[in-house]
Amino acid sequence: MTTALVVGAASTTFAAANPFSDVPADHWAYDAVSQLAADGVIEGYGDTTFRGNQNITRYEMAQMIAKAMAKTDVSAADKALIDKLAAEFSDELNNLGVRVSNLERNADNVKWNGQARYRYWSQRYEQDNGSKKKQNTDQMNFRLEPSAEVNNNWHVKARIDAFTNPSQDTDATVKLVRVWAQGDYKNFQVKLGKLPFYSTETAGMLLDNQFSGAQVTFGNQLKLTAEAGRWDLDNAINQSAIYKAATKTKSETDKTLAYGDQTASYQGVALNGTAGKLYGGAAYRHFESDLFKHVNEVEKSYKGYKANTDEADIWSLGAGYTFDKNWNLYGAYAKNEKADRFGTAHNIQLNYKGAQKANKGSWGAYTAYRYMGGNVAFAPTYETFLNCGVNNVKGWEVGTEYVPFTNVTAAAYYFNGKQLANDRDAELLFGRVNFWF
Repeated sequence: MTTALVVGAASTTFAAANPFSDVPADHWAYDAVSQLAADGVIEGYGDTTFRGNQNITRYEMAQMIAKAMAKTDVSAADKALIDKLAAEFSDELNNLGVRVSNLERNADNVKWNGQARYRYWSQRYEQDNGSKKKQNTDQMNFRLEPSAEVNNNWHVKARIDAFTNPSQDTDATVKLVRVWAQGDYKNFQVKLGKLPFYSTETAGMLLDNQFSGAQVTFGNQLKLTAEAGRWDLDNAINQSAIYKAATKTKSETDKTLAYGDQTASYQGVALNGTAGKLYGGAAYRHFESDLFKHVNEVEKSYKGYKANTDEADIWSLGAGYTFDKNWNLYGAYAKNEKADRFGTAHNIQLNYKGAQKANKGSWGAYTAYRYMGGNVAFAPTYETFLNCGVNNVKGWEVGTEYVPFTNVTAAAYYFNGKQLANDRDAELLFGRVNFWF
């Protein structure tokens, strides 16, 4: 259950607390329980049926999941499906008293999951002088995500990453990336420590990182989140126009002395929710650091220069619609009110199906148009904008992901567009293989 809750914390699906709320007909849970029924793990209502096309309630779904969780002789793939279902219907399971009784007697105090992955980037872009620049990068990553139970409501969670470049004979970098305490209550959650930093309303278009501080969330289908703390801008400046602007006249060795503290104070509030097949949200985030002031000083020759601005004020919103179990459309927009240049970002993406690592043979594909202003999209979740020489771009992207074996995923993405600074070409090919455990 602890591992399942880790998965649930990273999910953008909002579970309903009302046990009598129907599970929508196109909900992924139906496919999951059908697979478990085919494997003999779930028996429906006891008469081996699911009552045709009749929607079942979240309470009924939780009862089926509870019976499946009590079984020990299940395959790894079925166990992964059960864990995913348990994360989605955790509130209803708690109402049934399942979590406190059978599960914890058979569970260790600390649970581990993680992944090993290989990633490759091949980028081509045109420089200001018209010459072509080529840049190939690869990386191996080993990640561990422990979760330790403190009591019925509180857990301590962490993430440990090890990185190495296969093409270079260098030692791996090992880092404790995140560690936080999390309290889960009915309609309320609190996190304290170095915790995930994710722009849910934009599906990660702005941020997929971590910050040090506190976060509180209220609600279920409609969630209000408030957070505050400190964010290390070193996690962003290598991925955005901030770094290039701030170091335009400074060498790499003296940029820290020249620009001082590169950690920004941060406050933010977000509202996210679902209504049937429609979902979305809006957020406001405020950052303050001397680094932003120096960015504007470098860009003072441009019209609209705001002198001595050491802030970033970002508004963002996004919305999506799930047509059926295969098709989903999502769009997002964000603007940094304090940025003179590259201060807007927007994205529209059409998704088809989706790769589920527990289901061998499952796959998904997408096409998207992205406009990624580097002074607002600080640390995007998109793999095509990481470890690259040019990230301040606009253009089209396509991608696909496939599950050749259970808990093994392979993905390939391609981006083609223009650089925002000079309107010159930029393209990138990305590949990734993940081994999940």
